[in-house]
Amino acid sequence: MKRFVLAAALVLTTALVPVYAADAPAAPAVASWDLSDLYPSPEAWTAAHAKLSAEVDKLAGYKGTLGKSAQDMLAALTAASAAQKEVERLAVYASLKSDEDVRISDNQMRRQLAQALGAKLGEMTSWIQPEILSIGAEKVQAFEKESPELKRLFGFYLDNTLRGAPHTLGGEAEGVLAAAGNVLAQPDNVYSQLASGELPFPAITLSDGTKIDRLDQAAYAKWRQSANREDRKRVFDAFWAIWKKYEGTFGANLNTQVLAEEFDAKVRKFPNALSAALFPDNMPEAVYRQLVAQANAGLPTFHRYLKLRKKLLGIKDALGYQDMYPSMFNLANKPVFTVADSERIGLIVTAAYGPEYTAMLKKGFAGQWMDVAPRPGKYPGAYMAGSAYDVHPYLLLNHNDDYQSLSTLVHEWGHAVHTLLDDATQPYELSNYSTFTAETASISNEMLLNDYMVAHAKTKQEKLYYLGEGLESIRQTFFRQTMFGEFQLAIHEEVESGKALSGEQLSKIYCGLLKHYYGDAEGVTKIDPAYCVEWAFIPHFYYGFYVYQYATSMVGASVFTNAIEAKKPGARERFIALLKAGGSDYPYELYKKAGLDMASPAPYKALLARMNHIMDQIDALTR
Repeated sequence: MKRFVLAAALVLTTALVPVYAADAPAAPAVASWDLSDLYPSPEAWTAAHAKLSAEVDKLAGYKGTLGKSAQDMLAALTAASAAQKEVERLAVYASLKSDEDVRISDNQMRRQLAQALGAKLGEMTSWIQPEILSIGAEKVQAFEKESPELKRLFGFYLDNTLRGAPHTLGGEAEGVLAAAGNVLAQPDNVYSQLASGELPFPAITLSDGTKIDRLDQAAYAKWRQSANREDRKRVFDAFWAIWKKYEGTFGANLNTQVLAEEFDAKVRKFPNALSAALFPDNMPEAVYRQLVAQANAGLPTFHRYLKLRKKLLGIKDALGYQDMYPSMFNLANKPVFTVADSERIGLIVTAAYGPEYTAMLKKGFAGQWMDVAPRPGKYPGAYMAGSAYDVHPYLLLNHNDDYQSLSTLVHEWGHAVHTLLDDATQPYELSNYSTFTAETASISNEMLLNDYMVAHAKTKQEKLYYLGEGLESIRQTFFRQTMFGEFQLAIHEEVESGKALSGEQLSKIYCGLLKHYYGDAEGVTKIDPAYCVEWAFIPHFYYGFYVYQYATSMVGASVFTNAIEAKKPGARERFIALLKAGGSDYPYELYKKAGLDMASPAPYKALLARMNHIMDQIDALTR
């Protein structure tokens, strides 16, 4: 999952929204990263693409050789691995070049070529797993004993493949499924085209006469934070009315996504789509269901937060869904953090991990690995791209010199140093870590940062501001993402029980969860049904059962952060060992080695305790 790791801040806004606002800092005309570390020029990339395409064609020649000997198996798997590594390098360059300016068609075409080559590689290697299974576990294990190199590089892959025997089809069928991959991925493309390119977003006028010519995702993300409650409602009403008009279209599209996932699960003989989604990580279904159960059990804590939000915003009647985004603590002069400030603070807060981590972070800051400043045409949001194993991570940011930008930079460098530690420790074949561990690496950084900013705040109001940011992070990453996960589970179970999904039905299911989480029946928050089409706005529902990992990662990060800050013996060593482990074991097992059982209630209760502790501090400061 190292290919592109999105910033939590981006995930939490639930849309890819441009951040190059009119009041953003001046931006350079070109990117600041140096992609020549990947390829000297676009022409060099094209030459490498042509050469690699020919190499991928040769992989079919290994078919039928895996069972001949340990050395033959090692040769075939090494060739496929080498091709995969180079395909990922090509894809990283193409994607980064494309994201420098999404308006340049040549760059978009290069990206499509990289995607097509990736699909071709999948087809050319689709025979490998069925052939391994036909050889059988006994012979594979004998080969591993005969060849230590085969065991070292591919032992985990072979074990994972043999584990998948009940869900792996024959070579021809696997080839058909691989070839169908692009077709089954189209709902995401349809969503992006409709949501980002074709929705007729409205123009509105705010109470002070400010005219918003186009209330698109970027404007919505900005103006939903307005201190004026009347304006917030005006923004919500106008924005969600547009999505409501296309409820049927988005419903048909998301239904297609769900059906594709159900199709894959059925043909591979999984009991349900959730089981199929969790299988690659060997993730116990108990982890997903424990997350949902503990979030529901923690709703009294969440409702305490919502009541605090209502009080601090001075709302006299019912709290509304439109009241979730303005800061509870406004600063007359919000602190400014330049990129240099963000790097300096990042080094201070992550020093808790020890000198090895600090050295890698300094090395990264010294290199030209980031495209930092916002500008027209640049890809919005933030991410870390770490799939170029033989090079180094790259980071795309849109730094606006505020606390959110500081937090995003620290978050993304958490991913980057994770990648550096992993790649320095693991061979390429064992370097592909799971999202389940990836987000813990970055959210831990955010928590260290937030605790540092609270401790070093210059005024009471500034301290309250950072405490409020910490609370909102838990709302969005734990409760909101778990609600999304519960929604995905509900809509799949709807299809699995033989029912149909429509846009209207999706809104009904989502509305029930929204009201449940936000305490509508308890009088905590009044949810306007007009806003229940929000599901249509969430791009992550097209990524499979994905978002739950943001919530579990925050839980893990809370446990690690608390232990590291308390300087508990071995805490930081266990954390660094988790990062270095990369993809050498299943993520649930890696967590257990680090001392966390994510299928048990204890880690989740620790996060809720952190949330209550923050609110206790706010209560003490606002008495």
